[in-house]
Amino acid sequence: MVVTDMDGTLLNEKHEVSTEFFELFQKMQQRGIRFVAASGRQYPSMVSKLEPIKGQMSFISENGALIVENDTVIHSQGIEMNQVTDLLEYLGDESAIESIICCAEKAYSTSKNQDFHQLLHEYYSSHVLIDHPGQVRHEPLKIALYHPISGEQHIYPSVQHYSKHLQVKISGDYWVDLSHKDANKGVALTRLLEQYQIKPDEIIVFGDYLNDLEMLQLTPNSVAMGNAHEQVKKLAKYQTDSHQNLGVEKILSQLLTF
Repeated sequence: MVVTDMDGTLLNEKHEVSTEFFELFQKMQQRGIRFVAASGRQYPSMVSKLEPIKGQMSFISENGALIVENDTVIHSQGIEMNQVTDLLEYLGDESAIESIICCAEKAYSTSKNQDFHQLLHEYYSSHVLIDHPGQVRHEPLKIALYHPISGEQHIYPSVQHYSKHLQVKISGDYWVDLSHKDANKGVALTRLLEQYQIKPDEIIVFGDYLNDLEMLQLTPNSVAMGNAHEQVKKLAKYQTDSHQNLGVEKILSQLLTF
């Protein structure tokens, strides 16, 4: 099994998957190697990047809160709506922090910021702008918080105390995600390993940020991207080139020549 994060890992700086990866995917298929994309993105957004192969792979989305195969949900771990409203009320005076209520098929935001709306289109291709959280009609899986300068510096210190009851993850330069205490990429990947009866030393995992740590810890074949957070580089056994320089593809090309 090959497992990759998406942003900062499989996707380049233009948020695209390379044609070389799709060619390597066909070689993986021929060898019976399962491909898993694991991301903080929503499922529809992930599919939009991997449309040609969506029926032949597994999707771990929303940082592990949702697993989908062949458009069928095989695992979902939601949070209570009162947890969402409590957090949003707490952050009410933090005008620089934008929030997204993430559900399986749709995301909701009360943002009035036009610049932020452009980010919504990229990361949450299926989204709705609402006036208040009471308009959410689906079970929340995650709350995504965004700060235009730094999530680690300007969001995490304000919400880290929520880790008593929720999973609080710095998931990118500008993002912090809060989800169910038991929802992370490592837990979701463990479910898939059990489903396919694959051992941890039979997989390779690529990642770049702190929300990838749990799945990188699952295997001795962990690979940090050249552009990865320093904690990821310290944890991973191997390091490859950056996402912009096809770091994932370079490793897979080497492995698939044997």
